[in-house]
Amino acid sequence: MTTPRLQETYRKKVVPALKEQFKIPNVMAVPKIEKVVINSGIGKMVKDDKGITKLEKDISLLSGQKAVFRKARKSISGFKLREGTNIGISVTVRGKRMYDFIDRLISIALPRSKDFRGIEIKNIDSDGNLNLGVKEHNIFPEVTYESTKDIFGLQVTVVTNAGSREKGLALFKMLGFPFKHA
Repeated sequence: MTTPRLQETYRKKVVPALKEQFKIPNVMAVPKIEKVVINSGIGKMVKDDKGITKLEKDISLLSGQKAVFRKARKSISGFKLREGTNIGISVTVRGKRMYDFIDRLISIALPRSKDFRGIEIKNIDSDGNLNLGVKEHNIFPEVTYESTKDIFGLQVTVVTNAGSREKGLALFKMLGFPFKHA
């Protein structure tokens, strides 16, 4: 198995640069990406079994591993929702699959999305994690255009151990995330 391109970049360029920039004495204390969580709500497709199956298949295709359904914790009559009903789908990716997904996200998918001008810096929280909303899942190269009758949105969370917003931002910029210029 070969090491993903982004992981090599992280090891050879980003770690020494972050170590020098933040004066970190130990390599193990350098901020790194721990996992990527991909979520999508089922929404109007609650009654549509074919749509839900397609949603699960597409998210599994994007991430490289099987997606998990999220169930409603309580019933809400206003939304016609029953406890235990599937209301979302989620997958957590780590390791090589994570680096492959991030590489495809920043180099192929985001530039393909409509009116993309960069990621807002405010999408990074105080712990250095990045939250992205993707309006259309068909920007990923794995999804074929023939099967894009149902277009759904995704929420992608890139979790780091940076501990602060500035360290997280530095990590993402060095990895090549396309941020908006202020």
